[in-house]
Amino acid sequence: MAGRRGPGPVGRGVTAFLVAASLSVVCVGEVPRPPACAPARGELTVEDLPAGSSVLDCFAVGRVVTHEGAGVAVPEPGTTVSVDALTADGSAHGFSLTVAADGTVSYAYEEAHAAAAARARADAPAPCADGAYSTAGRKEYGTYEWFIGDGPLPGRLSRAEGRRAFEDAIATITTSRNDCGYDDTVAAKARFLSTTGNEAGIDRAARCARRDGLSVWDAGDIGGEAVATTCSWSRPVPDGPEELLEADVRFNTHDFPFTNRPSGGCTHAYDIRSVATHEAGHVFGLGHSGAGHENLTMYANSFACSTDARTLGKGDVLGLRSLY
Repeated sequence: MAGRRGPGPVGRGVTAFLVAASLSVVCVGEVPRPPACAPARGELTVEDLPAGSSVLDCFAVGRVVTHEGAGVAVPEPGTTVSVDALTADGSAHGFSLTVAADGTVSYAYEEAHAAAAARARADAPAPCADGAYSTAGRKEYGTYEWFIGDGPLPGRLSRAEGRRAFEDAIATITTSRNDCGYDDTVAAKARFLSTTGNEAGIDRAARCARRDGLSVWDAGDIGGEAVATTCSWSRPVPDGPEELLEADVRFNTHDFPFTNRPSGGCTHAYDIRSVATHEAGHVFGLGHSGAGHENLTMYANSFACSTDARTLGKGDVLGLRSLY
């Protein structure tokens, strides 16, 4: 029986035409490629994982992304993580990373501002005359339930003293405590639960780690720049600010001294209640007030030996009222 013959010249021509036609269809209909995935190992920058890229395609969930010294671990889809640092020089230090339900990344950056000199604080409006504020696009819709870590606390406070200091600071936010004559119309709530062996989800470089479901206040080493840092996780809510899921706070007792009772002999210690009030403001959705507003509680420096931030200024109150 004769062997099977291949296609003749006409058949080969038809085949080549069909292949070329199919390739042309693929090229014409090609969808633009998404941003390239990040390096496979190590920390990432926002340039490595640009807005519009997918944390699912790039296997980025759990990896640390940094921006100008601040950093966060990429959360699961449908979550935003934000880092806010209180600094010794008042410089802005923080950003937010949002992962949409489909895994797409987007960012929100805090407006950068330079450190303020002592003269600038003297020139800034008085707290009750300054209506400036910013919000972070999230709020506590229910009751903020929080824990104290079981390690050493700032100012060598006992567990009971630490609880009282933190509760007082959080209450300043939830009751909008101020010396400006504003009534409390803020419907924010908080409740202390207990001491825990869990730690705040903040690492030694003041970066937000993966959340564990508990909102913990504690102290430790978070690098040399941040006096204290708050890490917050939230999720979208239709037609409203995002819903707070967890907010952790850590005081930097490795690099800064703290006191619960600043006295005339104080030279460089930070007032625990002032710092805690500022951090509680972040917990409940306030952002930094920025340069030129150094006398507000939500300015990015509470100023050593000062107790001024224990009570809110006009802008701090207005910010809370805009959310609650």
